[in-house]
Amino acid sequence: MTPHETDAAPFRIGLVGMDTSHVPAFTKLFHDPVADGDLAGFRVVAGLPDGSDLPMSKDRIAGFTEEARALGVEIVSTVDELVERCDRLMIVSVDGRIHLRQARELFGRGLPVFVDKPVAGNLSECLALADLAERTGTPWFSSSSTRFGEGVAALSSRPDLGSIRGATSWGPLAYQVGMPELYFYGIHGIEALFAAMGPGCESVSRKKGPVHDLVVGTWNGGRVGVYRGIVGATAGYGVTAYGERGFATVTEEPSYEALCRRIGRFFRIGEIPVAPAETLEIYAFMEAADESLARGGAEVSLAETTARSANKSR
Repeated sequence: MTPHETDAAPFRIGLVGMDTSHVPAFTKLFHDPVADGDLAGFRVVAGLPDGSDLPMSKDRIAGFTEEARALGVEIVSTVDELVERCDRLMIVSVDGRIHLRQARELFGRGLPVFVDKPVAGNLSECLALADLAERTGTPWFSSSSTRFGEGVAALSSRPDLGSIRGATSWGPLAYQVGMPELYFYGIHGIEALFAAMGPGCESVSRKKGPVHDLVVGTWNGGRVGVYRGIVGATAGYGVTAYGERGFATVTEEPSYEALCRRIGRFFRIGEIPVAPAETLEIYAFMEAADESLARGGAEVSLAETTARSANKSR
């Protein structure tokens, strides 16, 4: 129990970054008067506007800040003001390139932190953020909401499938200049792929075309996982998992409620739903895919990519 908590008062959440639709969406879920289970007992009490030069950030801060204010969120101007009002923290800035800077201001304050996707602007920054969390004893996790949909979350443990031998995920894909290409939107389908396959990817290869972006990963034991990003067309999200006893396809839209329930559980009892090591593997998968593309589709080792990025993060 942190110094801020009492048995009677709700947990008080503070948001850093007010430039995304997640700000009002998450706030409404935690403020819902009929919220139950892991959504109940929380209040988003303060928000600190922060953003970058990306149009999708700078052009949206004012609007989402006012939406938050209308929902009862106090807008503060410094990190210290935010921390003194809160028990739990969320980094929600849409531009992952500023997350490491924000983490340096928040980690080590004795409060758990949810870091919205993407974790950071590149793999070396992701590794630096995870190292900072370990050095300061800061509990954290990051995830796309696609992982926690009821159907996707169940794939890895369904008795009718048995152990998962391979999987294919898909979803809409758009790119954001300045970050590894799959960080901004590919994360959704790739997170679902890892939810089915689990960690243990060793290498990836990538082929990119005008209407598709295909990444093939080889997992330990020779298992194969495939992500297909659908470019320039309307597309939903889905995963097909191939088990030792059968296969199943799940088509499921991301659920903010499912994600916020896992955030709530993390904030309440400290249960981390996605280990940092798996999260870092996911970002290594995406960055190795960029390297594969640069090498003409050659297979690239995640260990190689991680080691190179670790040297840069020091």
